[in-house]
Amino acid sequence: MTPPPVPTPQPDPADASGAGGPFDAVPALDGELCFDGATLEAASGDFGRMVRRSPAAVLKPGSADDVATMVRYCRERGVKVAGRGQGHSTNGQAQVPAGLVVDLGSLDAVEIRDNTAVVQGGVLWSTLVRATLPLGLTPPVFTDYLELSVGGTLSAGGLGGQIGHHGTQVDNVLELEVVTGEGELTTCSPTERPDLFRAALGGLGQCAIITRATLALVPAPRSVRLYTLTYPSVAALTAREAELIREGRFDYLVGQVMLTPDGWIHFIEAASYDATAADDARLTDGLGYTSVEAQEMEYFDFLDRIAPLVDMLRSNGEWQRPHPWYDSLLPASTVNEVVTETLAGLKSGSLGASAVVLLYPVLTTKCRTPLPVMPDEELAYLFSLLKTASPGADSAEEMVAANRAQYDTTVEAGGTWYPIGSVPLTTDDWVRHFGAFWPEFRAARHRYDPDGILTPGQRIF
Repeated sequence: MTPPPVPTPQPDPADASGAGGPFDAVPALDGELCFDGATLEAASGDFGRMVRRSPAAVLKPGSADDVATMVRYCRERGVKVAGRGQGHSTNGQAQVPAGLVVDLGSLDAVEIRDNTAVVQGGVLWSTLVRATLPLGLTPPVFTDYLELSVGGTLSAGGLGGQIGHHGTQVDNVLELEVVTGEGELTTCSPTERPDLFRAALGGLGQCAIITRATLALVPAPRSVRLYTLTYPSVAALTAREAELIREGRFDYLVGQVMLTPDGWIHFIEAASYDATAADDARLTDGLGYTSVEAQEMEYFDFLDRIAPLVDMLRSNGEWQRPHPWYDSLLPASTVNEVVTETLAGLKSGSLGASAVVLLYPVLTTKCRTPLPVMPDEELAYLFSLLKTASPGADSAEEMVAANRAQYDTTVEAGGTWYPIGSVPLTTDDWVRHFGAFWPEFRAARHRYDPDGILTPGQRIF
């Protein structure tokens, strides 16, 4: 199979905001429509730092009505629109050349109602959990990095170490407020416009922009006992992860593989809420590890424990470098073969200085929404190569080309792609990716964005 070409940075289009441009007759707004160079520059890139596409304007909405107003305005003029949370995708997914970027960061209201949180799409997960904890509540599922927006992760799916108990983040959404590609501001849920609800959750912004979500909350623990368990091989790691996620011994379970001067090490991070040192034997005996470490911390510190690492990466420049990430979901039946062969084939410089390799279990039976697409087995594994094009490592273009080859291997092994990373896909690839859900997803796109103006950076339709 001949892979499609690797994307390269694109030149900024001419500013289209002046006289005769598409934004010369904008209606009154509660927020602000921005044309200044700094704002356009900030919206023209993302965390991947490989693809650049300058919009003609950036909307900082003062209300969800602003989003609806500007989507209708753009639809009438054939202008493309993309919603943007924190821009943490890596391949231009939230960019739109000469179009409108909707910066959802200004929609940041949080309201707690009994055991639910009603939050606007631009709210950060860190902000939300700070609002719920004083009430003894918490969202049940978190991604590793809390400084992402609710609307952004719900548009992708939202995977985290609590998935064995609570599914994905999108599995814990009760209702959405969205703006469709027709510019309609509407609500949807499992019983109200369920086709739109199913297509918006994990739907990569193809049918609607999420402006508000109602999320389930659960009782929050006070503290966390976190165990780091090491294993001698990929097979030993995945076997133990399979056992632990099926029995539900821990509240949180993830795995990593790390390259050291002595070779690869394989370890599990397993957490038990409100446990203490007195529970160590009960929780860790008989798990066949080669070493174990335990630490106790406050719940928020546990959720936010990646923050010091991010600070370090910012200070040494790695955060600002290109990130050609690869994220996949592999079925249990093929995970050991694919991961072992992949790790064996990685050469010095394939991943970069600050890369993280994730390998942790996902009970697909806990994932009740059709998106993100899961492998067709009851147990799968997230396998992520979070690369950085560091000095002396492979170039970003070489890493993206390697991602494409890895994608083909994943598909052949019955796996799927978690589409926040950097893989050049064709339309046929996307049809194959969505699989049985494709006809419903395509129908929702035609119904709710008939002119195809939303989120062109995903390159699906």
